[in-house]
Amino acid sequence: MTGVDAATRVPSPVTVVGLDAAGATPHPALAPVLAAAGLVVGAARHLAAVPVPAGADTVTLGPLAPALHRLDEAVAAGVPAVVLASGDPGFFGIVRRLRAAGLPLRVVPAVSSVAAAFARAGLPWDGAAVVTAHGRDLRPALNACRALPLVAVLTAPGAGAAEVGAGLVGWSRRLLVAEHLGTDAERIREVTPEQAAAETWSDPHVLLSLAASALDRVAAGGMRSDNQPAAAPAGGWALPEDRYAHRDSMITKSEVRALVVARLRPRLGRLVWDVGAGSGSVGIECALLGAAVLAVEQDPQAGATIRANAATHAVTVRLVTGRAPQALAGLPEPDAVFVGGGGADVLAAVVTRQPERVVLTLAALDRVAPAVGLLRAAGYTVEGSQLSAARLADLPGGSIRLAATNPVVVLTGERP
Repeated sequence: MTGVDAATRVPSPVTVVGLDAAGATPHPALAPVLAAAGLVVGAARHLAAVPVPAGADTVTLGPLAPALHRLDEAVAAGVPAVVLASGDPGFFGIVRRLRAAGLPLRVVPAVSSVAAAFARAGLPWDGAAVVTAHGRDLRPALNACRALPLVAVLTAPGAGAAEVGAGLVGWSRRLLVAEHLGTDAERIREVTPEQAAAETWSDPHVLLSLAASALDRVAAGGMRSDNQPAAAPAGGWALPEDRYAHRDSMITKSEVRALVVARLRPRLGRLVWDVGAGSGSVGIECALLGAAVLAVEQDPQAGATIRANAATHAVTVRLVTGRAPQALAGLPEPDAVFVGGGGADVLAAVVTRQPERVVLTLAALDRVAPAVGLLRAAGYTVEGSQLSAARLADLPGGSIRLAATNPVVVLTGERP
């Protein structure tokens, strides 16, 4: 038997070729695979940038389903197929969707748009986080920029530099916007968030969000190729009170803080408000776990303490100095809120913003029932616990006693 049965034929892989975002010459592998291709798939700008064979069918990418159908037919028929993409197609690129469709693939990557943008800026990026706003809510990407010192954002129409800039007003950030990388229309600009929000930017573009300390923070390097927080901070959380500057015991005790932070569920991509922040310990530990944090505090002296504590723990916490609930007006929508100070009017203002989770601590029992009622009336399911810890304390002669701390009620409201 000299032929190969069609049922046992190994399908030819679809060749996915990245076109260099830095504008370099296409990979040498592109010419022969294009010359042999019977089907070429790509965005209009990619199809226009390469010599597509005269006899090859083309599919211009828009909705992906028709292209996947044509590629599946080509593989089944043994027709060589090529997909053109930007930069590294395996990095937030089309490879994921092609693999999910079950297509056999050969990938030929090029320089990604993120690598090209950092190269144009002359910046190292092994400490950068990379997030995408393609086809999804912008808030997680925006909160990553608020939380981390060095972030690259893969933008999309309606979720680009103008929208990110508007969301970063009030945060100390510089934005580098790289438009049309690798083309004659390439433009690189460094702007403030306010300037970015006021501009009209052409697509495609990549945005780099840079904190003032970005280069200092990544200079030390590390074993990971990003600066996103690990599952647990190196120093832990629920840290002892003496790890924070504070006055007059204006700090959430570590035992209480452990439960509060657990209930807030902070992580990268989420925004946490710390209202009545005091020393800032709760917000800082949320930031250590990757969340973007807004600390609201009416006392300027306490605000200075929050800034100092955030610097000590090397996290970004945006401070809003003012009295809640008035100071909450106009702040970005939170995912979770800790209310550590203020009356029923503060809680009432918080629930009108409908965060997913609201956590509050109460020392006075007569405040518990009204708070539970307010949360339930706003549509939250409520659970609560009273925490009463006793710490070991030395006595003369080597004996040990238990020193009780003040009991505190922790309430958690969660939107169904």
